[in-house]
This record gives sequence, structure tokens and C-alpha cells, in this order.
Amino acid sequence: MTNAACGRLYVVATPIGNLGDFGPRARDTLDSCSLIAAEDTRRTGTLLNAFGLSKPMLSLHEHNEGERIADLIAKMRGGASIALVSDAGTPGISDPGFDLVRACAAAGVEVVAIPGPCALIAALSIAGLPTDRFCFEGFLPARRVARCARLKAVALETRTLVFYESPHRVRETLEDCAENFGAERHAAVARELTKLHETLYRGPLSELVSRASAEPDFLRGEIVLVVAGASLAAAPATGADGHGGALDHVLAPLLEELPLKQAAHLAARIASVRDNEAYKRALQLKQAYGAR
Repeated sequence: MTNAACGRLYVVATPIGNLGDFGPRARDTLDSCSLIAAEDTRRTGTLLNAFGLSKPMLSLHEHNEGERIADLIAKMRGGASIALVSDAGTPGISDPGFDLVRACAAAGVEVVAIPGPCALIAALSIAGLPTDRFCFEGFLPARRVARCARLKAVALETRTLVFYESPHRVRETLEDCAENFGAERHAAVARELTKLHETLYRGPLSELVSRASAEPDFLRGEIVLVVAGASLAAAPATGADGHGGALDHVLAPLLEELPLKQAAHLAARIASVRDNEAYKRALQLKQAYGAR
């Protein structure tokens, strides 16, 4: 239960490029808070200076979030209101903040969203691919084997897929997508969203691979990759397992990379089956093919 005497945690979205996207409510929130917990205090300091704001800041990033939580909770229980910001976009979306938000919820500290820019939503809104249902996968693994295992796991996903990717890996990721999804699957690459050199590339994966190889600018800046979901016709017909082989399709690559129990749990979520059903099938595959 929320304690009325507590301060609050404000989760504040900040611009992903264009400062004009920083709304009055977000500015007022930062101005009124006791403290700003920032992923990078230098970058947040630059943002504050641009709007004539000055506030105490504390760094909160992936390497220190756990050790900062108790102190921040204590401050809020004492009446302080704290703003959580990341370098750009919405905190907690492939950025630090989730653990702090969860701890606040457990401690009865109110958490308030101050919505605004988010790269995945911005890219999805202009990609020209279905937006009624989508699946956000965040950053793919850096190592190719693990990356391909993740892509194989979602190859039959019918929802539009959204990934974040670094510019120096985007060409390899597009190649892996073409290999695992099919070269003709349509996709969009959004580069430098809201910034001066914003560019959107659309087309089949094969075409995007070629452009990534030929155009130097393709490999520069912040990248969001949006990929069309699999067509319903691509899913195998219902088979003996009642799920048309989709569970096996998901389990196979996961078992190559993860312990059996973890692979089964993730496969159950992806294939929309019960955990015990996925675990039973994972055991069968392990016995049949010697999977880990």
C-alpha cells in the first residue's frame, strides 16, 4: 500500500534527439524534484543546461543500480521526490530503471510515469508495417551464435518484431535476419530518429542487406530495426503436439544455448503453451537429440 507521507519516483522520458520533444510537464517535473537519478549525469546535465535547470543528480546505471536502490528508497520514504531519467527516451526500455521501479512498488512508494519520446514506438509508427500487435525484443546478443538462436526462436512470430541494434552490427544482424526469416521478409531500419540525419530504409531484408553493404551512412547513428511478422501461411499445420511443430521450432535453438529448464520456460512464453508442456517436450528432445 502506498504511504501518503512518502515522496514519489517520477519516470521521466527525455528526448531521443530533438530537444523540441521535451514537453513542459517533463521539464516541470525535473525542476520540482529533490533529486535526479540519471544514467549519465553529464548527458543529463547538458539537457538541464539547455532548459536553464539546475538540480542535484546521482548516477544510476546498469553497474550500480542495485547498490543505489536502498538509499533512494530511504530518501523517498523520507519525503523526497526523485526523477529517474536515462540518456535518451523512456527509462526501463532497454535502459536502467526496472529494478528501482520494482523496488518502489514493493516498498509502497508511488511511481508516476511522465511519458514522452521512445525510439521503438517512433520507429514502429513510421515503418509502414503492422502496428496492431508487435513484439519488442530489445538488443540482440552480440555473438552471432546466440543472436541466430534468438532469431530462430521468433522466426514464426506473427507479430511485428522490433529490435534495437548498434550501427557497427546492423549489417550482420540484417544478414542473420534474412537467413532466419527469409530474404523476402519486409523490414524497416530507422536511423538517427528525430535528429538532423534521420533516415528510414524500407524493403525486403535482402535489399536492406545490400544497402547496408553499399551505403556508409547506413552504418552510422542509433538504429531501430522493425521486421514484419511471419505470415500465417508460414506456420506449419497442426501436428501431433497440438501446436503445429511451433514449440519444437522454438525449443531447438534455445536448448543449444540455455539450460533445459530456462529454455523450456522461454519456449512456453513464446509458443503460448504451459510451462510443464514445454518442459516435457524439452526433455523428449534432449533424450532424442542429445540437446543440453
